[in-house]
Amino acid sequence: MSTENDEPSGRPKEGFTDENIKKIHKMILNDRKLNLNEIADNLKMSTERVNHIIHEYWGMRKLCARPEFLRRYVTMDERWLHHFTPKSNRQSSGWTAHDEPATKRGKTQQSAGKVMTSIFWDAHGIIFIDYLEKGRTINSEYYIELLNRLKDKNSIENLEGRYNQCITLEGNYVK
Repeated sequence: MSTENDEPSGRPKEGFTDENIKKIHKMILNDRKLNLNEIADNLKMSTERVNHIIHEYWGMRKLCARPEFLRRYVTMDERWLHHFTPKSNRQSSGWTAHDEPATKRGKTQQSAGKVMTSIFWDAHGIIFIDYLEKGRTINSEYYIELLNRLKDKNSIENLEGRYNQCITLEGNYVK
């Protein structure tokens, strides 16, 4: 056993060189499906170093790692909205002294009315709200009509946004 400081075995110290940076860039341009482990094994570097060079030096990212992934989806839910929500026993209770009679509570009744609400939202917030007309039922025809109204509303909003962008770019806007 030696007490001398020998060169450590394993990966080389000089991973962050101009030559390695260029090699990594060339490897990625030749095959964009390479992963960090394959590049690191090929160049005998750590995956952390390769990751740092790719992301920090070259500013690249995997296409599947888009932050906008969930923003593409629109979700819909239906809810009954009651016109009046009665208080629970706990909410309607009150303080009384020992010698006072208990306060009378009315029986809970049905709400004054209710309406079926369809709400569409995405990652940015609520997009569209629809209230079902009295006497109408939700069926496939209603859903098709609802989706068409949602599509029309989104088309108009997208058209307005594209029009405004075209004006700010003085007509040099192509999408």
